[in-house]
Amino acid sequence: MTETTGKSRATRKTSRLIRWSKGRARHFLFFLGMLIGAFSAYLLGLELAYRDMADAKRQVLQLQSENQRLKRQIVQENSNLIAVQAKLKSVQEALDAVMPSENTYVISPNQSLIIAGGRLSVGLIGSPTNESVTMNINGKQQLASTGDVVNVALNPSTTCRVRVESFDMFKATVTASCEAGRPQ
Repeated sequence: MTETTGKSRATRKTSRLIRWSKGRARHFLFFLGMLIGAFSAYLLGLELAYRDMADAKRQVLQLQSENQRLKRQIVQENSNLIAVQAKLKSVQEALDAVMPSENTYVISPNQSLIIAGGRLSVGLIGSPTNESVTMNINGKQQLASTGDVVNVALNPSTTCRVRVESFDMFKATVTASCEAGRPQ
């Protein structure tokens, strides 16, 4: 019986050892599977990141070339715009020389004009300065800036207004109009 008991003890120990090793093997295989899965996920993540980076680089290069093309187009359009603006300015100047706006007069330095239907004599005394012009209106000197209005009473029933529209070193642009006053 001793042998049987010793055998059963050895068998019990062996079976316990087998069960323990089977449990450990399951844990080891589970851990190994998790390790392989994590490594596979890491490699997959690297591949996806590489693809995203490659796509981003390709898109950046494409956008850079598109940006350069648009910059060239903007430069071309700006030069076309400048040319058209210069042409428009010259056409406007020619039109104004042929057909000035009603009651608008351009006076050069030391020039005098009879305006407002012959009622006013307006002259520019010297060249305009940066801030003002000196005008002679019906024999009286007036200092005026852009936007200033000079009222001139010709007689009790007629008042004329001379307004400085603009000026530069070579000319002054004025408007003049006369209104008959209301009878009293």
